[in-house]
Amino acid sequence: MKDISEQIFNIARVRINVLEPVPAVTPFQDATMGPFLTFGLAVITLEDENGYVGEAPVFSSYTNILESCFLPILLHSNGVPYGEMYSKLYWSIRNEGFRGAAAAMLGQIDFALHDLAARRAGLPMHRYLGSNRDHVKVYGSGGGTNYSYAQLESEATYFLDKGVDCYKMKIGKDFGARPHEDAERVKFVRSLLGPSVQLAVDVNQVWDCDQALRFLDLVADQNIEWIEEPVHSAGMDQIERFCAASPVKVSFGESERTSKLFPTLLQMGVRHLQPVPTQIGGVREWAEVRDLAKAHGADFSSGGYSLYTAGLMATAEENCRVEYLYSIMHGLERYFSVQPVWAHGGWALPDIEGAPVRIDWEHWRRAGKIMRSVQWEPSSVTAYLPNVTL
Repeated sequence: MKDISEQIFNIARVRINVLEPVPAVTPFQDATMGPFLTFGLAVITLEDENGYVGEAPVFSSYTNILESCFLPILLHSNGVPYGEMYSKLYWSIRNEGFRGAAAAMLGQIDFALHDLAARRAGLPMHRYLGSNRDHVKVYGSGGGTNYSYAQLESEATYFLDKGVDCYKMKIGKDFGARPHEDAERVKFVRSLLGPSVQLAVDVNQVWDCDQALRFLDLVADQNIEWIEEPVHSAGMDQIERFCAASPVKVSFGESERTSKLFPTLLQMGVRHLQPVPTQIGGVREWAEVRDLAKAHGADFSSGGYSLYTAGLMATAEENCRVEYLYSIMHGLERYFSVQPVWAHGGWALPDIEGAPVRIDWEHWRRAGKIMRSVQWEPSSVTAYLPNVTL
C-alpha cells in the first residue's frame, strides 16, 4: 500500500453534486428494504490549490457531519501532511462514534484524497497503490426478493453472458416470513446457473440463528457458496452461534464502519469479509481488512459503488471479487464518460489517473441532471475548534 503520510493536500474548495436519480433496471427489494424504484449518486469533489481534484461517492444527507467535523480541517490544513491531517479528521468524529454515518463519510473523504493523490502523480489509483494488474473479478448480485422467476432468469442470463463465476441473490422475502418460497427460488436459480457457477445468498440480517439454520436445511443440496448477514450484524452472540453450526461459509462486514471489528468477526467464525471501501473509515482501514483476510485464509470481497472501488480491489488477491448489483448500479453508468469495461468475467480498468471512473460535470450541468450543488471554501468555513465533552 502506498504510504502517503507526507503528502500535502492544500484543499481550496469542496463540492457536493447530487445527480438526478435513475430508474432501476428492475425495481429491487431485499429482506428489509425496498422496493428501490430509482437510485441516485452524489459525489464529493476535493480540489487543491493547483486545480487537481479527487472524487468519491458520498451520502449527501450527511452534510451536517461534513460541515461540523471535516470541512474546518480540510479547508484549514495548508502545509499539514496527510498523516497529521487524517489523524485530525479521524478524531474529529470521536463524539459521533466510529460505527456510523460519520465514519462512513470519513472513508469517503479519504477515498477522494487518495484519488487526488493518484491523479496528481499521473497514475491510475490501483497502480498508485501498488497493484501490478489491470483486471478485477466481478460477482453478479441481485435476485431481489420481489423478482418474478422470469426476472430472475433474465438477470442470471445477463451475468452468465458476461462470464461471471458467482452470483448472489437476495432471500428473506417479506421480512423473513417465507423461507420455503426463498428455498424454491434458490433451487430455480441454481438450475439456471448449473453446477460450475457459485451461488451465494444474502439475508440482510432479517433472521435469528435458528431461522437461518432451518433455511440452510431447506437448501442443503444446492451447494451454497456463502450466506451473507444471516443474522443481525450487531448480534455478536447470534453470529458466533450461527458460525459454529453453519455448514455454509458465513460472510459479514458491509455494515461495519471500522476495521477494528473484523478481528472479532474472524474469531467468531466468519470466513468471508466484506468491507465497503467508501463506507469504512479510510483506504488504510479497508486495506487492513484485506490483509487480515489474506493472513487468516478468509475470502474477501467488496461492494458499494463498485465501479469506483474496483481500483482498490485490484490491490487484493486475484481471486477476490467486486460485487456488482446490476439492477441498481447499471443505470448510474450513463453518467460516466469513462469506466471499467467487461472482460473475462470481470472488469478491465481504464488507464486514467486516479479512480477508474470519470463524470463530465459540465455536460450534466448543461443537461440539467445535477439536482443540487453545494460548494465550500476556506473563507466560508471557520477553522476547526474541537468540541468539548463535559
